[in-house]
Amino acid sequence: MDTGVESEQLEPARDPRIANKVAVFSGLDKITGRIITFDVYINETVQFGALQVTPRVCYSREETEQPKTTTFVEVDEITLDRKIRRIFTGWMFADSPGLNAVDHPVYDVWLKNCRMDSDVPPPSATN
Repeated sequence: MDTGVESEQLEPARDPRIANKVAVFSGLDKITGRIITFDVYINETVQFGALQVTPRVCYSREETEQPKTTTFVEVDEITLDRKIRRIFTGWMFADSPGLNAVDHPVYDVWLKNCRMDSDVPPPSATN
C-alpha cells in the first residue's frame, strides 16, 4: 500500500542519563551544627557519624539537558548495641534535597551531585 509518505529511518531512543562512578552527599550533624560534603563510590560504603551510606547508582545528564541528578542509595544506622539497622532505601534527588533525604534524629544526609571521579582514591587503590 503506497501512502505517498516516505518511510523514515527511526533511531532508538537514547537514554539521557549518564551513569557516574561517584555520588556526592552532604551530611548535617545536628548536635554540632556542622555540615560536611563527602564522596562515595558506587557500591562502596562510607560512614557518616552512626550512618553508613551506600549508593548503588548515581545518574546525571549532559550539560545541554535539563538537570536531573538522582541516586539510589541505602543508608544503615549503627545502633548503640552495635547492630546495623536499615533506615532508608530509595531514590534521592539533588534538585529536591528535602524530598527523600535521610532524616535521622542526629544526622541528615542528602544528595548534592554525581561525578565521574573524585579527589578521594577509589577503594581498590587504597590497598
